[in-house]
Order: sequence, then C-alpha cells, then structure tokens
Amino acid sequence: MFSKILIANRGEIACRVAATAKRLGVSTVAVYSDADREAKHVAVCDEAIYLGGSAPKDSYLKGDAIIAIAKQTGAQAIHPGYGFLSENADFAQACQNAGLVFIGPSADAIRAMGGKSESKRLMESAGVPLIPGYHGDNQDAQFLQQQADNIGYPVLIKASAGGGGKGMRIVEQSSDFIDLLDSCRREAITSFGNDQVLVEKYALKPRHIEIQVFGDTHGNYVHLFERDCSVQRRHQKVLEEAPAPGVDTAMREAMGTAAIEAARAVDYVGAGTVEFIVEQREDSMNFYFMEMNTRLQVEHPVSEAITGVDLVEWQLLVAAGQPLPKTQDDLAINGHAIEARICAENPDNNFLPATGTLFTYQKPEHSTFNITDVRIDDGVREGDVISPFYDSMIAKLIVHAPTREQALARLDRALAQTRIVGLPNNVAFLRYILNTDSFSKANLDTALIEREQDKLFDQHPLGLSTLVVTAITQQLASEATTQGSDPFSKPTGFRAYSDYTRSFSLVYDEQAYSARISNWHNASCADSKKGGDNLSSFTLVIGKEIANTQDDSNINVAAQTETVYEGQISYDSSDAHNHTLWLDGARISAQSWVNNEKVYVFTDGGRDEITLIDIMAHVGEDTAAVGSLKSPMPGQVVAFKVAVGDTVKKGEPLAVIEAMKIEHTITAPTDGVVAELLFAAGDLVADGDELLRIDAEG
Repeated sequence: MFSKILIANRGEIACRVAATAKRLGVSTVAVYSDADREAKHVAVCDEAIYLGGSAPKDSYLKGDAIIAIAKQTGAQAIHPGYGFLSENADFAQACQNAGLVFIGPSADAIRAMGGKSESKRLMESAGVPLIPGYHGDNQDAQFLQQQADNIGYPVLIKASAGGGGKGMRIVEQSSDFIDLLDSCRREAITSFGNDQVLVEKYALKPRHIEIQVFGDTHGNYVHLFERDCSVQRRHQKVLEEAPAPGVDTAMREAMGTAAIEAARAVDYVGAGTVEFIVEQREDSMNFYFMEMNTRLQVEHPVSEAITGVDLVEWQLLVAAGQPLPKTQDDLAINGHAIEARICAENPDNNFLPATGTLFTYQKPEHSTFNITDVRIDDGVREGDVISPFYDSMIAKLIVHAPTREQALARLDRALAQTRIVGLPNNVAFLRYILNTDSFSKANLDTALIEREQDKLFDQHPLGLSTLVVTAITQQLASEATTQGSDPFSKPTGFRAYSDYTRSFSLVYDEQAYSARISNWHNASCADSKKGGDNLSSFTLVIGKEIANTQDDSNINVAAQTETVYEGQISYDSSDAHNHTLWLDGARISAQSWVNNEKVYVFTDGGRDEITLIDIMAHVGEDTAAVGSLKSPMPGQVVAFKVAVGDTVKKGEPLAVIEAMKIEHTITAPTDGVVAELLFAAGDLVADGDELLRIDAEG
C-alpha cells in the first residue's frame, strides 16, 4: 500500500478520498486554488500546497504543476477524484512517465472510452448493444443535420468528450438543429476543450441505469450491481438509487455481463461505470450502451451502501497492485439506498446555479464518508462561500434501509432536518420529488421532473399565516435578547391605559401584506397547558395590500388592505431561531433565520421564506431603473442575441451567460427597444451587473 498520495481535486471528493486514506494509514497531500485557500479539503489533508488561481485552468487543470507538487512532497500516487483531470489520458500518461501511479485506468483505456464515438465502435465489436446514431469523425454541421434527419427526431446531440450532463442538447425538429449544435459545441469547448459531437436517437421514456465495475491488474473483473440515475435536470443527475427498481435478476445479470465485457475490451483497471440507456416498452425493457465513465462516480455511495464495500479503498488497493478483495460470488445486494444531491441552485428559475455564503448549514444526525443509515458527504462548512468557479453541489445525502419504502421515508425525514440559509438551494425541491406519485411508485424515466412539474415548482407548503407568525415571533424573540428586565424596556412596551399594538410590513410571493398584533401578553398562567413560563400570546390581523387606484380625476387613492387572516396566536421561543407555535388549533414546531430581511422558515411540513421589511433601512432609497436587466449570477458573457435599436418581446432571448461550465440564456423581462449594451462577448460580469438597458414600450 502507498504511504502518501496526492489528491488532485477539491471539495467533497477530495475530503472523501482523504477519509479512506486516513483510515488506511495513508498520508494525503491537498492542492488548492486562491478561492479554496480556507476550504475544508485543505484542512482535512495532512499537507496542502498552493496550486494557482481560482479558475480551474489556472489551478486544478494544471497537470504539470500537480505532478511537480507530488514529486516535491514525496507522494507515490495521484488520486484524481472526479471531474477536472480524472478522465484526461494525457495526464494519466504524464503521471506514469514521472514515475507516479495514477489511481485509475491506463491512459489507453481512458482514450478508448473517453471519446464517445470511439467507445461505441469498440462496444459494437465487443457485442454490447448500441442505440442507433452517428458516431463518426465527420463534424460538418450540414452533414450532422442530415444524419439527424435520417435517424428521425427527437435526437440527442452529445459532446464526444463530455460527461456530467454538460454538452448535451435534445433536438425536437430539424429547423432547431444548427442552433442547438452551436450551443452544444460552445459548452463542450468550455468544459472539455473538445467540440466533437455525436448524434443519437433519443429514446422515448428512457431510464438511465448504470453498472459499477471494477478490474485489477491480475485480470479479475466484478460488477457491484446497478444504480438508477433517471431523475435528472439539465441532463444532470438529481437522485440516484440502488438497486434499480423493476430490474429483475435476468436483466441485472445481462447488464452486469455486458458491463464487464466493456471493461475487459480495454483491459480496464480500477473503478469505472458503464452507463446504459434503457428503453421502456409495455412488456419489456431494452438496454443500450451509452458511455463509460473511467473514474469514480459522484453517486458511488449508494453502491457502497448495498454492498458494504468502500470503493475508494478498493481503488487504492488495486492501484497498489493488489487483487480485488472479493469475487462476483462474494457480492450481494443488501437493502436499498438513495442519494440526493444538494446543490446551490434555484429550481424555480430553471435551476440557475447560485453563489453565496452558507449563512446557516445544519444537518441531521449522520455519519460522514462512512456506510450507515444516514450519511452526508460534503466539502463545506457553515460560513463557507460557494463560488462561481466550480460545481454547485453542496453535499450528498445518502440513506440506506431494508426496503425502498423505508429508504424513501428516511430520506424525506433527513431532508426535512436539513437547514441551509444564505443562497438558493434544492432541498425543498428534493422533498417534492420524493412525494410525487412517479418517484414514490417507481414510475421512473428521465422526463420525470417535466412530467411532475405542477407538483415540483413554485410550491408554498407552509401557508401565509404560518410564515407571518414565525417572522413576527422571530422578530420579538430577537428583540427580547437585547432588552433589559424592567417592563419599560420590554419589546411590547409598557402602557398603563391602552392595549399594545404594533404593525409589520411583509412581502410574500411578490405580494405585499401588512400585519398587526395587539393585546400582547404573557400567557403562562391562562394558557399554561400549552407551554412553559415563556408562553406568550397576541391577536394577529393580516391584510393583503391592494394596488393604488385612481378616481375619476386621475388622482391616486391610498392603497387599501383586504383582511385575509385574523386569529389568536400563542408562541414559545427558546431562542431567536427555535419556536413552538399554536395556530388555528395546531401545534407547530418551527425554526427560522433572517438574512437580508428574508425570514427563512423550516417545519417538518416544508420550508418557505417571507420578507419582513425594515422600514428604516429603506429610507431615502431610489427605486430601480425601469427596463434595466442585470446578470443573475457571476459569469462570462458568451453572446448578445440583440443589438442596440432592436425591438424585443417579453421572454425573447437577449444574452447568453456561462457560469459553472453551463450556458444560461437571459430573456427580456418586458416588451421594448434595446437602448444600450453595457458589456461585450467575452467580458466577465459579477452578480447584479447591469448587462443592457431596454426602453419599455409606452
């Protein structure tokens, strides 16, 4: 076994590899960029060496610098993790040339399987089933369009050197082919440095099922069964589970055999994943080779959970020349496991990646990088910044249980106990998926999210009254911690001859509300059956603000409010974040945090947010300029779709921004005329930078 390895990666996977290495007594060397100087993976490794700038090309993609650091520190091997250089054949060869062990397959195997076109030709000769498509070298756009026309729509354009869902476009009709091909190629160049593509038939109601394989230097091969990765957004995985629902023993053995033959065809060594597209028909399921990922997969923990195998340990053993610890007959499936990828993104805004600080990051009881009922693998801590330079994944939440139904319940509970504040994230969205009929009943395919969109997007599970009460309770509890003990300094104020009354202004789902509380009192005597000595009560009236109107003389009339809720509320706050509420006869346990006036509310029933406006903080502010359009994230301008003077309609594409290796299209918020472009293609923009100005019609 090695005595020291260098981990040529960052974040969660670097921490994951370091955890197993530490358990085996292997020292670790981390490398880091400017953005990662204080990162978790730097702290958990035994040594850490500065690599370069924040952009991957200036740090984690600098193979020569990484090899030099490995030799400088006395590392015997390099673990590439996933992403970055993990499937770079030239880097694997350079490691070998430098006398270092690349913890992965040979450079020849990476080259053979790394190019999707070449790998499909190899698989065809090895007898592995293939889906109809064009995988050749002719990359002329008109030729590729003709191939797509011959295959029949819909087709999938896919970057030949791609992976991770990047560089993929579904084309529904011939007239859209060229534009989507150009977009796919731009993303492929940015992500992989190679714009070659292939074109395939897009299978109807497809499932994405993959086989975990392992080979050693002694000619032994095993598979560790299958994972279903069908739940995807933007061609990237959201939930993964093992074993795959609905796959019987015969199909499992057939797919496993095909995967091993695929690995054997290139003398594969180490951990790899053979991905299949599975076409579902009424009476059967047919599988076709899609690609092989010549590295460890993000979703490997679900395979670890059902087999009891530490796959990173196997990687190190095999790379050190040892045989596989188990044969195929030694491996068996135990229970069911599901992984949820927790990402910094906004599902309600086309999964736009988000950046920012993890203001609050609380997790359920769990293990870390270790097989157990609830496991969380991450590379961040509370207070860390999610930057625009790398992947948007915050953590992986993995659960294991005897049955799928129990695993679903366990995952839902664990997600309900996860608290993230400071940037948009998909925790609530993941819970919505779990509770759809399609997922809970295992009616799986890659279009599940689109099919269930009415139950997944723009959901508000908590209700207005719960949010308002929690926001007010949070405010009162926060004030109570800064007040003295005498009655004149209490947040309720002391009044000898009148009731206590206080008003609040709130915004929820882009609608303004007013709230008024009165008759505030300590209820520990009258309502002692509800709680302890801290129990308090007030009368609440919530009003919905109605937009200003004009009378017959076109003079504005003051805004009116419509009462939408009135009731008696009791609450008990142990601190500013933890509250017990009695609302409409129900007892609700809630947690809340405030960040930039937004109150983030969490209960077992879900999460939501409401803005509690601090009126004094906005005195003297100007309103935003009408018609301005700002970048929703840090990134680079790929192209403007309009020029100054163009007339545009609401929803029309205006600009393309690239961030986190993915292209995002910015659309017009209103009809109008383009007045000014404030950046040019290739310019870097910050979150909130104004990109262009539109003069609204009228």
